Amino acid sequence: MLKYFVDVIIILGGDTMYKILIIEDDQAIATSIDTHLSNWDFDTKVVTDFKNVINDFAVYNPQLVLLDISLPHYDGYYWCSEIRKISKVPIIFISSALDNMNIVMAMSMGGDDFIFKPFNLSVLVAKIQAMLRRSYDFNAESELTTHLGMILNHNDDSVCYDGQTIELSKNEAKILKVLLDNKGKIVGRNALMTALWKTDVFIDENTLSVNIARLRKRLEMIGLNDIIKTKKGQGYIINE
Repeated sequence: MLKYFVDVIIILGGDTMYKILIIEDDQAIATSIDTHLSNWDFDTKVVTDFKNVINDFAVYNPQLVLLDISLPHYDGYYWCSEIRKISKVPIIFISSALDNMNIVMAMSMGGDDFIFKPFNLSVLVAKIQAMLRRSYDFNAESELTTHLGMILNHNDDSVCYDGQTIELSKNEAKILKVLLDNKGKIVGRNALMTALWKTDVFIDENTLSVNIARLRKRLEMIGLNDIIKTKKGQGYIINE
């Protein structure tokens, strides 16, 4: 029976390496989960700074989160609600609290599943595999792009920075994404116009200038000043 169970997990694994963020303050448990998932070819990261969980989440950009309820500073419910503001990533709560109220609370805050401590690591892997299979196409693109604390959410074209959020137009979000995808490089005006033209109506030189100006003003509203630099005669570059 055990051999069959292991074979099923291998079949579900496939060749895709998914990123799993582990938010667990018990170091022994976190290390055990981390080691076991790594052995199953998952890319894993264990949170150590429990005051800035959302920053680790945004930078790492995982495909699934394992989230304990009892944590220092803020509990798992709080971090689940914060993650839900910027992402629909699957969240599996892990907790020693066996009462139904905790399960109801976890689900109402945006959790997708719940597993009780102590748990069998093979069962945990099976739950993770099942959740990933239900949640993703194998070639699904990342839904977040981050840079120096800024988070661009491709699902709703919003930008989050320093606790503030703004919504961008489709063109503004596309310009920002192209620039972020080419961090450290100058992006020519022709390249930006081509990127916009592919997804919307024809964009000319004047329309691009207007969109760049509007994007800069929107970013300044949340404290992102001078993040887009103009390189005269060449194009634009993200300020690092």
